[in-house]
Amino acid sequence: MDIIATIAAELGVRKGQVDAAVKLIDEGNTIPFIARYRKEATGALNDEQLRNLFERLNYLRNLEEKKQQVLATIEEQGKLTEELRQQILDAQTLVVVEDLYRPYRPKRRTRATVAKEKGLEPLANILLLQMTNQPMLEEASTFINEEKEVATAEDALAGAKDIVAELIAEEADYRIRIRELTTKKGILHSSAKDAAAKSVYEMYYDFTEPVAKLAGHRVLALNRGEAEKILSVKIEAPQEDILRFLEKKVITRDNPNTKPVLQETIADSYDRLIAPAIEREIRADLTEKAEDGAISVFGKNLGQLLMQPPITGKVVLGWDPAFRTGCKLAIVDATGKVLDTKVIYPTAPQNKIEESKKILKQLIDKYDVSLISVGNGTASRESEQIIVELLKELKKPVQYVIVNEAGASVYSASKLATEEFPNFDVGQRSAASIARRLQDPLAELVKIDPKAIGVGQYQHDMNQKKLGEALGGVVEDCVNRVGVDLNTASASLLEYISGISKAVAKNIVIYREENGRFMSRNELKKVPKLGPKAFEQCAGFLRIRNGKNPLDATSVHPESYAATTLLLEKLGFGKGDWQPGQLAGLSKKVKDKKKLAQELEIGELTLNDILSELEKPGRDPREDMPCPILRSDVLEMKDLTPGMVLKGTVRNVIDFGAFVDIGVHQDGLVHISQICDRFIKHPLEAVSVGDVVDVKVLDVDLEKKRIALTMKGI
Repeated sequence: MDIIATIAAELGVRKGQVDAAVKLIDEGNTIPFIARYRKEATGALNDEQLRNLFERLNYLRNLEEKKQQVLATIEEQGKLTEELRQQILDAQTLVVVEDLYRPYRPKRRTRATVAKEKGLEPLANILLLQMTNQPMLEEASTFINEEKEVATAEDALAGAKDIVAELIAEEADYRIRIRELTTKKGILHSSAKDAAAKSVYEMYYDFTEPVAKLAGHRVLALNRGEAEKILSVKIEAPQEDILRFLEKKVITRDNPNTKPVLQETIADSYDRLIAPAIEREIRADLTEKAEDGAISVFGKNLGQLLMQPPITGKVVLGWDPAFRTGCKLAIVDATGKVLDTKVIYPTAPQNKIEESKKILKQLIDKYDVSLISVGNGTASRESEQIIVELLKELKKPVQYVIVNEAGASVYSASKLATEEFPNFDVGQRSAASIARRLQDPLAELVKIDPKAIGVGQYQHDMNQKKLGEALGGVVEDCVNRVGVDLNTASASLLEYISGISKAVAKNIVIYREENGRFMSRNELKKVPKLGPKAFEQCAGFLRIRNGKNPLDATSVHPESYAATTLLLEKLGFGKGDWQPGQLAGLSKKVKDKKKLAQELEIGELTLNDILSELEKPGRDPREDMPCPILRSDVLEMKDLTPGMVLKGTVRNVIDFGAFVDIGVHQDGLVHISQICDRFIKHPLEAVSVGDVVDVKVLDVDLEKKRIALTMKGI
C-alpha cells in the first residue's frame, strides 16, 4: 500500500504535503511546531489536518506491519499462495486481514478439530464435492470406527458436518459479505430486563432501529444500559438473505444426496459460528465509530472552552458554594495570586446570611473586588440569591458570573493543587480555581484532567487511552496557539508547550526560581535537559515581555530573527528604534511579497506570518471569542414562562443538541431541531461551547427539572 497516496486521497490534499508532514513527524517534530513553523513544507496544513494525518499514519503503518506478520506466519505453514498473498496485500482494513488470516490462525480444540482427529476429513470432502451417488449416511457408514469413538454413521456424518461448518465460517469472502448484509439490513433491538423498573434508559425498553441508521449517542447509551444489566441488546440479521447467499456459494450441484445435508450444515455454521462473531464485530465497530464521534465532539467542545477569553485586570472573588460545610471564598488579584481566603455560612443549615454579607462587604472593600465567580455546583442557586441581595446593598458596581466548576474538586484534591497551595484545604483550593478559571480559563483548566472538565458525553464509557490522547492533543494545540509567558507560566501549563516534557517544565520553573526571570529565549538553553531539538520546538511559543530582544515577546521563531531584522531594515526600521505595538500597518509597506521573501531567503507564508505578528505582536487569538455574560440579578426556574426570550451561554454541545446556561440553576436544552431553520447533521455546525446566544423558552418541567429552549424565530 502506498500510505502517503492513501492519506492524501483521504484528506483531500496533495501527496507532497503528506510526504513532507510524515518526514517532519518522523524527525521528531510536534504537530503545533509543524503547523506554525513549517507551513512552506506542508502547504500550510493546520493542526487538525495534521492530527488526522498522524492518526491515519499510525493506523496504516500498523496495518502494513500486521500484513507482514500474517504473510510470514502463513508462509511458515507452507500454505501461502500468490492469490492469498495479493488479497492480504490489497486489504484496506485490519478486519479484512483478520478474516483472511482466520483459517491459518492457531486454534484451540473445536468440534471440527476433534472430527479431523477421528479421521472424518475425507467424509467432509465427499460432502463438499457433492458428487456421491448414494445417501450421505451410507457414505458415512464406511467411517465407523469404535476405536476412534465413531460408533454410528450418524456420528460420522455429524463430525463431517462440523468440519464443513468450520470451513464455511472461515471463508473470508463469506464473512465480508455477511458483515455487509448485516450492517445494511440488520435491525438492532433492545428491551428491558425488568420492564417495571424506572431508569434513565426507559426509551430503550422497547427500542428498534436499523443498524445502518443508529446514531452514535444511542449506541453509547445502549452499551451503558447493557453494562449496567438494565437492557438486553440484540442485532437481528437478515438471516434468509444470508442463508440464500451461503447456499448459492456452497451448494454448487443439485445433488439430492448432499443438498439437504449441506443446507443443515450451512444453517449450523451461520447460527453457531458466524452470527455471534459478526454481531460482536458489528457492535464493536458501531462502538468504535460512536466513540470516535463522541471524542471528536468532546475535543471541539474542550477547544472552545479552553479558548474562552480571559477577563483581565480584575480582582476576583472565587465562591465555592456548599451547604453544611459552608461556602469557601478566595480573593485572587489580577495576576492570579491568592490574597485571602474565608469560609462563610449563608446557606442551610446555619443560614448566617447577615454575618456572611458583612464579611463579604469587608472583603470587597479591602481588596477592591469587582467580579464574583460562583461555581455552579451544590448550593449554587442559594448562593446566587444571596450575592444578588448583596450587590443591591453595595455602593460600588460589582458583577457576578456563574462558572462551570466541573473538575474543580478533582483539581483541589490533586497532588498539583497540594504543591501549589500546601497550606489550603480542598475547599480553599477549589475557590481559588473557580476564580482563576474566569481570569484565564486556559491556564487554570490545563491543571485538570480534560476528561473531568464536563463538556463531553459518555466519556467514562469509552476507550480511555484514545480519549486521553485526543484531548491531550486539543489542549496542546490550544496552549501553543495562544503561547505562554515564560516568566509567569506554571509547570502544568509549560508541559503542554511543543517539545517540553513534564520534567523539563519543572526544570524551567526551578531555573526561574533560582536565577530570576528569563531575559531572552536563548537563556532557555541553560535549562537542564532542554536540548537543541526541544529548544527548536518550544522557543516560538514562549514569550518574554520586556526582555533583551523585542522579538522574544512575539511568535516569531528565533530561526527567523535574522530574516526579520533584515526585513525591518529594508522597511526603514533600525535595530533599536521599534518596540512591540509600534508597527501597525507594516504589511502595507511591502509592494512585492514574493520578491521580498526571496531576498530574505524565507517562504512567502513565513513572511506573511512575520508581518502579521510584527503588526500585532503577541496577539491573543482568544480576543475573537465571545466574553462571558456578567450578571447582577437572579432568575429562578419558576420565573420562566414559555415564550420568554433570554441571553445564554452554550455550556455543552452533544449529538442531539446544546445545553445553554440561561442564568437559572438548570441548563436548558436546545434540541438539534430547534437550533436553526436550515438542516444540520450535528449541532456543532451551528453552535460552539462558549457562544453567547439568544434563546426562547418552549417548555419548563419543574418536577423533572427540564427546560426546553429554541433558537428559531428570535
